[in-house]
Amino acid sequence: MSAHFDGWPHVIESQQFSRKWLEGEFLPLADEMQAIVNNRGCEILRGKRMVSLFYQPSTRTRMSFELAMDYLGGIVVFSSENAGEFSSAKKGETLKDTFIVINRYRPDVIVIRYDHEIGASFAAEVSTAPILNAGDREPGQHPTQALLDLRTIFKRRGSIDGLKIAMVGDLLNGRTVRSLSYLLGKFDGVEIYYVSPLNAAMRDDVKEYLHRHNVKFAESTDLRVVASEVDAIYQTRVQIECGTLFDKSVGYFVIDQIILDLMKRDAIVMHPLPRVDEITSEVDNDPRAVYLTDQIDSGLFTRMALLKMILTP
Repeated sequence: MSAHFDGWPHVIESQQFSRKWLEGEFLPLADEMQAIVNNRGCEILRGKRMVSLFYQPSTRTRMSFELAMDYLGGIVVFSSENAGEFSSAKKGETLKDTFIVINRYRPDVIVIRYDHEIGASFAAEVSTAPILNAGDREPGQHPTQALLDLRTIFKRRGSIDGLKIAMVGDLLNGRTVRSLSYLLGKFDGVEIYYVSPLNAAMRDDVKEYLHRHNVKFAESTDLRVVASEVDAIYQTRVQIECGTLFDKSVGYFVIDQIILDLMKRDAIVMHPLPRVDEITSEVDNDPRAVYLTDQIDSGLFTRMALLKMILTP
C-alpha cells in the first residue's frame, strides 16, 4: 500500500490520517465497497475473525461494523453490547488483562467502544491485533464516524476544500464533532461555525489544533445567523449521559422549517444519530437531509474499507 496512515494498523483518532491517504486510498476504496454491497458481498476476508467489544450502547456503529465483516466474508466470533456489565470487567478485571487474554485467542481485529478516552489507545499498546476505535469518552473521539461524514460530504460536493460547515449542539461532549473537526483540518479553505450555548462550546484543544492548521472558525449561539452561509449543518444531540446542562433559551439550536428556508438549495443536513428533538420531523423528507440515507450508507462502506485495508494489506 502506498500511503498507510500514522499508527497503522490501529485506528484510534482522526489526526492519524493524512490528506494523501484520505483522497488517494480511503475514498476510492469505500466506493469499491459500495459495489461489493450492491453485489451482495464477497469472500475477501474469509477466515478472518472479529471481536466486537462495546462498553457503551451502540446501534449503528456496532451493527455496521459487524455487517461490514459479514459482507466481506469474515465472521464475528464474539460481540458484547454492554461489556462493562456482561464481561469480567464487572468483576473488576483491568482493560489490560482483558486485551492480553483476548489476543491469546488470536482474533484478526478488535473493535472497541469504551467509556473513557484512553480505552482504544491503551488497548492498542497491548494488542497484537489491530484495534479500531468505535468511539470513546471524556471527551474522546469517533474516527470512523468522521471518515463516513467526510465521505458523505465529498460525495455531495465532489471536494472538501472550501467547505463551510456549521456544527451545532453539545460540542463540549460530542466526540463526533471533535473527530470531524480534526479531519477537516487536513484540507484547504475550510470554515467552521460552532453553534452552541456558551456552557457547551467546543473545547480549547480542538480550537488550538485548528489555529495551528490555519482553519478558520467562529462561534455563535444562533443557527439562524449562519444557516444561509454554510454548505452543511452537522447537528448533534445533547449528551445527557455526560451531564450536559443545555440551556436552549440562550440561542437557537434546532433544525426546523425556519432553518430549511434559510439554507442553500445544495446544502446538506447531517447528524451522527441518535437524534432526540434537535431536528424536527419535517426536515426528514427534505432532499438536503442525509442523516437517514447517505450517512448510513457511508458508515457501512467506510468500515468495510478499513477492515479490507487492514486485514488484507
